[in-house]
Amino acid sequence: MQPTRVSVRQLTTAIEGASRKAGQRMADDELSIFDDDNTHGGQAGDGRAPEGAASARGAEGATDARHAGGSGRSRGRRALLVAVAILGVVVIAVAVVVGYYAKTVDNALSQAPRADLLPAVTPSGSGAAGVPSTSPGDAMNIVVMGSDSRGTDRGRSDTLIVMHINADRQKVYLISFPRDMWVPIPGYGKAKINAAYSWGGPVLTIRTLQELTNVQMDHAVITDFTGFTALVDEIGGVTVVNNQASASGGVTFPKGTITLNGKNALIYTRERYDLKNGDLDRAARQRDVITAIFNKVLTPEVLANPAKFNRVAQKIAPNVTVDSGFTNAAIEGLALSMRVTSISDVRSLQAPISGFGVSSDGQDYDVVNTVQMAQLSSAIANDTMDQYWQAHKNDPPITAP
Repeated sequence: MQPTRVSVRQLTTAIEGASRKAGQRMADDELSIFDDDNTHGGQAGDGRAPEGAASARGAEGATDARHAGGSGRSRGRRALLVAVAILGVVVIAVAVVVGYYAKTVDNALSQAPRADLLPAVTPSGSGAAGVPSTSPGDAMNIVVMGSDSRGTDRGRSDTLIVMHINADRQKVYLISFPRDMWVPIPGYGKAKINAAYSWGGPVLTIRTLQELTNVQMDHAVITDFTGFTALVDEIGGVTVVNNQASASGGVTFPKGTITLNGKNALIYTRERYDLKNGDLDRAARQRDVITAIFNKVLTPEVLANPAKFNRVAQKIAPNVTVDSGFTNAAIEGLALSMRVTSISDVRSLQAPISGFGVSSDGQDYDVVNTVQMAQLSSAIANDTMDQYWQAHKNDPPITAP
């Protein structure tokens, strides 16, 4: 898909004109919460604590168990987690380019619940460096989680993305951490990274990420997929390049360039059982759809149309929870500092794995590539993600046997 060259500066003239005619009217409009009665869910893996030392093995020895289908109920519970994180990313994307709709943004963001999602700040040198980055001259790391929480069941976070925004605000990196990465979870030993959410919620999840990367995370967003379908429809659908044909939910997705409406985008990003590399390919689809949504939100059709922009904003904010320090002012300040000029400035990648393994109690998992993870961690910490991305953007994917 060719990137759309649209800069915020180029859009301001169009936005100003539209704002004079309709901006005040839209700013005063009462925002309504979009309700979606879709209640499909998704199982997040067994999340069992390891019963002994794990026996790691390379890709050649991996089993296909992780890619096999589960029960209808289990597959359904896992399903909603796919689209969940997309909304969290998009709420930042919307904030990035909307200085001219500050009132609308402020009203929408005020609907987003706040909660204590971050662990206590860890002093430098003791596991995760520094304090959250709040200075405009600092890079910023935002954790986006999707959870399958029901009633008193905390659920799991099968979708886990670190959004790294570099210090000059010209690039955004979406780094997905596969749900089955086998990592140390503080207080529990080694397990799949998605189990951290079940055992200790967002605080333990972020603490686990911080200890894995030795990087302090600045903000956090937990998302709900409720408004995803309506959001995609509101922006006129999204276009992606599908690398492998698949079928799911009665819909066939041919290989090549395809355009997805909201319902089909949800099905497309949920599917993993009909994909060669299961969850890894599903994560790649998630990142493609996120990028496509960025592409649409960054167009004059959305930004220069107060009515459409307002509808997009109100589809997002009610479906996210952000950390208590991520105030409206902080989000709006980030928005005004952004210098993204093209969708090509939004780059996606996966945290590195080297193969697959099986734990002593039979859990299939992804083996962390420790050498490359150290390189990624250094790139995030030192704001040198461009060098890392250039070096690894064409790495061949680790594939299931």
